[in-house]
Amino acid sequence: MFGPTKVEDEMALNRQKTVRFYDERAKPTIPTHQKQAGFAASKLGVAGSGKNKIFVAGDELWYKKILDPSSDFILKWNRIFLFSCFVALFIDPLYFYVPKIVYGTPNSCVGTDRHLAIIVTFFRSIADLLYFIHIIIKFRTAYVNPSSTLRVFGRGDLVTDPKEIAWQYLRSDFIVDVVAALPLPQILVWFVIPAIKYSTAEHNNHILVLIVLAQYFPRLYLIFPLTYEIVKTTGVVAKTAWEGAAYNLLLYMIASHVLGALWYLLSVDRQTACWKNSCKNETSCNIKFLDCDVIPNQNWANTTAVFNNCDATNDSISFDYGMFQPALFNQAPSQAFLMKYLYSLWWGLQNLSCYGQTLSVSTYIGETLYCIFLAVLGLVLFAHLIGNVQTYLQSITVRVEEWRLKQRDTEEWMRHRQLPHELQERVRRFIQYKWLATRGVNEESILQALPADLRRDIKRHLCLGLVRRVPFFSQMDNQLLDAICERLVSSLCTEGTYIVREGDPVTEMLFIIRGKLESSTTNGGRTGFFNSTTLKPGDFCGEELLGWALVPKPTVNLPSSTRTVKALIEVEAFALQAEDLKFVASQFRRLHSKRLQHTFRYYSHHWRTWASCFIQVAWRRYKRRRMAMYLSMRESFSSMRSDGSNGEDDHAPKQNLALKIMGGSRKGPQNLKELPKLKKPDEPDFSADE
Repeated sequence: MFGPTKVEDEMALNRQKTVRFYDERAKPTIPTHQKQAGFAASKLGVAGSGKNKIFVAGDELWYKKILDPSSDFILKWNRIFLFSCFVALFIDPLYFYVPKIVYGTPNSCVGTDRHLAIIVTFFRSIADLLYFIHIIIKFRTAYVNPSSTLRVFGRGDLVTDPKEIAWQYLRSDFIVDVVAALPLPQILVWFVIPAIKYSTAEHNNHILVLIVLAQYFPRLYLIFPLTYEIVKTTGVVAKTAWEGAAYNLLLYMIASHVLGALWYLLSVDRQTACWKNSCKNETSCNIKFLDCDVIPNQNWANTTAVFNNCDATNDSISFDYGMFQPALFNQAPSQAFLMKYLYSLWWGLQNLSCYGQTLSVSTYIGETLYCIFLAVLGLVLFAHLIGNVQTYLQSITVRVEEWRLKQRDTEEWMRHRQLPHELQERVRRFIQYKWLATRGVNEESILQALPADLRRDIKRHLCLGLVRRVPFFSQMDNQLLDAICERLVSSLCTEGTYIVREGDPVTEMLFIIRGKLESSTTNGGRTGFFNSTTLKPGDFCGEELLGWALVPKPTVNLPSSTRTVKALIEVEAFALQAEDLKFVASQFRRLHSKRLQHTFRYYSHHWRTWASCFIQVAWRRYKRRRMAMYLSMRESFSSMRSDGSNGEDDHAPKQNLALKIMGGSRKGPQNLKELPKLKKPDEPDFSADE
């Protein structure tokens, strides 16, 4: 048993996303039935959750450790090996292009393209090496015990005993993996065929076809359990719809590639079969003369009719080439590799798509069976391809179709309710803008399905920068800002939409992401008063709600808006509802701070309007007093220079005028008809300080 310190160290590894191993030397003594299961968290000191289950790590070498089948390493290796399997399926049929025909005068022969054979052998050997690595990894990978009674998150116990793992693998897929990994074509091409003394090109081609196809089916079979493992771990093979469509199209192209390569090899075989039949009718002909490695008799080469009797370009010959006529007519076996490969690939793709309907088949049994197989395979693969590709492509356009159906239902509803044309245009504009902004995805439903911690991190990433741009919130700590960000919801507004009207209850605070809003007030509808400002990204509106939420015991009635807010263009913003803001204010006492009072006053548009009006009243009062003082001084100066009798008569009206101006200035802004008095805004209660 491990001590508490060791257990805590092992449990701390659960936060890492590394490859998980099981150490054989460090495993403790446990009961036999638990040892077979290979997993007992309480006994081993093992911690794990999700797809990364932690095994006890020790100081053993890497090749003695057991891999977790649900770890990231195994998932990445399965994807890499799946790609290598497709590459191997592409490489194997290239051996069919190794045989070639040399058309010459006066004689022709069948040979081997050694340059192509070397290249194909090199890449085939690399693919075989990956198959052997996959076998080694499967010997060191734990498996889920199907008969276990302990269930952990819907899965059985993991068996981590190396002997149990090896025995399970030997009983299941080991034979198939070994057959798929053996380098049989390399051995056949480079060792077996050259060692046969009395072999013909026809026999060599038959052996090559049998060996490659016999190993091709196990390699094709390995794709399906490998795909199943990836789907079981991640849910899907292809992460996007286009990848899924390309995956199914790749299977179709590989089938066309195999059929085209096999058609090319059978074309060479039919050509050599015709030469062999004609050679039997000549006494001086030897089958070895048809091999390019053997120098034929020149007398026979000048007098033989074998090549003329088997010339595919001559319509008068008696030998029927059937579906191989196009390849031999164009002398494709003598062309360069790229030319004959693309020609064969086109033939396979064309006939696989039309189920072999354009083929002209002879009575040769092998050719007839090949055409039957091609027609059936083409029908199955084409139906599979069309069905899967259509499914993947429909998943791309499903959102668009849902939006179109919703738009059609909205149009029918508006016509049924006989809405005015202006309202219909506003509804269409909002639906269009919402589609462009969200693409039909309901963000709130996605976030609500996530865990609270992950949802909090996403909200912080999306909203924290915007909330910090609000000066009132920039001075708060991260814990309070996280609580605010967690309750923000997205909001969209089209041009001309009224967010709130003056006098209506304020239900939310709005933080602008992009767009422009017009915020205006008439001070309750007073004549001659109008104040307007433009809100840009980073600004906010609905500050009356903040003052309502900061009251220790706020009333049930929501505050009335002192401004009218209208969208000038399309606006995207985050909204904080009244109940959410009230909850944040009640839970976090740090929001009640005298330090925030001046910040709130400075950035509140309501307070700014009141302050500007207050300054204007004070300034005009000051101007009137200065004017009265100036007139009084002027009257006093003029009276000293005037005559005694006349001065007394003129001085009285001017003095009365100065007193009238001063008296009017003392009465304050009530007499200023052009500037009515603006009520001082309600200030939040910042007295609940800690």
